[in-house]
Amino acid sequence: MKVALIQTTLEWENPEANRKLLETRIKALETDTGLVVLPEMFTSGFTMSPEGVAETMEGNTLEWMRKWAAEKDAAITGSVVIADNNKYYNRLLFVHPEGKVEYYDKRHAFTLAGEEKVYGTGDRQLVVRYRGWKICLMICYDLRFPVWSRNTTAYDMILYVANWPLPRIGAWDTLLRARAIENLSYCIGVNRVGEDHNGHRYPGHSAVYDALGNLSVFSEHDETLYSVLDREHIISCRDKYRFLDDRDDFALNV
Repeated sequence: MKVALIQTTLEWENPEANRKLLETRIKALETDTGLVVLPEMFTSGFTMSPEGVAETMEGNTLEWMRKWAAEKDAAITGSVVIADNNKYYNRLLFVHPEGKVEYYDKRHAFTLAGEEKVYGTGDRQLVVRYRGWKICLMICYDLRFPVWSRNTTAYDMILYVANWPLPRIGAWDTLLRARAIENLSYCIGVNRVGEDHNGHRYPGHSAVYDALGNLSVFSEHDETLYSVLDREHIISCRDKYRFLDDRDDFALNV
């Protein structure tokens, strides 16, 4: 399956402008793309003022994602500020080409920015089944927590969307590779580039690692990256290296 990683700048708290910006990228996608990955909070940037940008699950952005998923015959995923049950969530939406929507609410709120004071958090790991792949969905700060990301469901790919700033980008690079190796799965990370309203700089470093931790794509630029993933790679690695059989059993308290 060919995956497109859209690494882009974002307009601060301006959903309409960001949809227009991303629409240009989506229109230009290669025709055989099967999955499109957008950054964390792709309509607004990483804002702690959700009231001005929040949408519902019937809002413009979700309809926009449905439209382009259908037109491109590709799943589209990325996180958006969502208002639901009198709370705000940093919610990762996964929109199938036929219009089905699945979602994951960020489990680990980024306390350094006070995210836990503004947004509700999720309590379930989500593994999406799509075109023969099992895809585990995660958001940014979740990357620092290997227990939450642990491959207990035989997923084939773990995917992180982020607004991960320059001062800590070394951790992003290291942890993406570690999550691939320890879970014997592809690991995809999509970060933004540019500078936000608060002066935080984002260097990209979107990347794809295979199940052995080998890097296949990487960029620091405002661009769309492509990677072709081979599920036979996952099968052969797990047949040869049966490391997941030796993992520790545990239960999460959430």
